[in-house]
Amino acid sequence: MGRVSETLANGGSWRRFWWHYAQMVIAMMIGMALAPLARLLFNTLGAAEAYARADVMVLVMATTMVIGMTAWMLFRRHGWRPIAEMAAAMYVPFLVLLPFLWAGLIDRMILSTAGHVLMFLAMAGVMLLRPAEYMLPHSTHRHHATNEA
Repeated sequence: MGRVSETLANGGSWRRFWWHYAQMVIAMMIGMALAPLARLLFNTLGAAEAYARADVMVLVMATTMVIGMTAWMLFRRHGWRPIAEMAAAMYVPFLVLLPFLWAGLIDRMILSTAGHVLMFLAMAGVMLLRPAEYMLPHSTHRHHATNEA
């Protein structure tokens, strides 16, 4: 936690960290509003049965959340690397759980619930890897000028 302590000593705050986290969750929820469009797309393509599958549904849902989160992070002028890391934090929990679904060891409800819990933990973990990105004011980020992290 050396980077976190250093960031806090340089003006970072846990309040800013958790506010940023809350903003990303809100952006993800807004992104989930795309789900009806995704369902319509699957229906239009004659793939309603595919969308009804738990594995496809959670990956489509994760994609709609990533779209919302990415839009918000771009608006807040984050670089592509932190955006990619956050997107990975949102997909990887589901990808880890899919073999358990396919093996019949979990059902769609456990997949969705556990995937979301792990996603929220993974997001916080990714944020802790870059404390300056999420604990300092956006005006202090170097990527404003270079669009890099």
